[in-house]
Amino acid sequence: MKKPGFLAGAQYFLRGISLINTPGLRRFVIIPLSINIILFSLAIWFGIYWVDAQIDELEQFISENTPASLQWLADLAEWLKWILIPLAILVMLAIMFYTFALLANLIAAPFNSLLADQIEAHLTGSQHSGNSSALYIVKDIGPSLLSELRKLLYFLIRAIPLLMLFIIPALNIVAGLLWFIFSAWMLVIEYNDYPMGNHSIRFPDQRQALKSNRFFALGFGATTMAATMIPIINFITMPAAVAGSTAMWVDYWKDNISGISIDD
Repeated sequence: MKKPGFLAGAQYFLRGISLINTPGLRRFVIIPLSINIILFSLAIWFGIYWVDAQIDELEQFISENTPASLQWLADLAEWLKWILIPLAILVMLAIMFYTFALLANLIAAPFNSLLADQIEAHLTGSQHSGNSSALYIVKDIGPSLLSELRKLLYFLIRAIPLLMLFIIPALNIVAGLLWFIFSAWMLVIEYNDYPMGNHSIRFPDQRQALKSNRFFALGFGATTMAATMIPIINFITMPAAVAGSTAMWVDYWKDNISGISIDD
């Protein structure tokens, strides 16, 4: 049987958007959605403020440090800023929005686990854990936060050297693309942890499973990452990604990972 590829993975984020609008599931979306709206509203406000400040500083630097005899350099810099600034903005927004996405998931982790549990029950027609919502969340706070901290450590170990590329000439040209790919992979890990974690699959085993079909996984992660950078759409990214990753689990990962014990 042929493995699903990149485009198949991308479609699961869109499926997640449809799933969070399903009657009976919407109430489990409210808290993750509210957390995402608050944090991404702050991210958008900060992003606009930062971009405006950078443009003002660049224009002031050019006007104050370019002598009249080299006015053509100022004109060149003025022209280049319309190329360089948008590129820098995209890189910074990718970093900033991913950082806010991590924070949103850290806060909403227990609620996301509950949402994944309910989505899976809806898709399979089976019963969920049987706990009341409040009890499920309280019991899941400790394991969810521990899992988020493991993912944060995994992220930091790899992100710090990658961020160093942005200050190295020549390498900084590809740093933005590498950061996007890395962020997409981290979002794959982030959101697939919820349905897999609900079945007691450990973090190392999750990564092993996801690596078995990287392109399928990255299709989902890249679409999710792109959605985090689109205003308004990024408000629903977290619950949609939780729902989409749960659908991936039900349709593919659950039956296509070997050597890993699944707690049903």
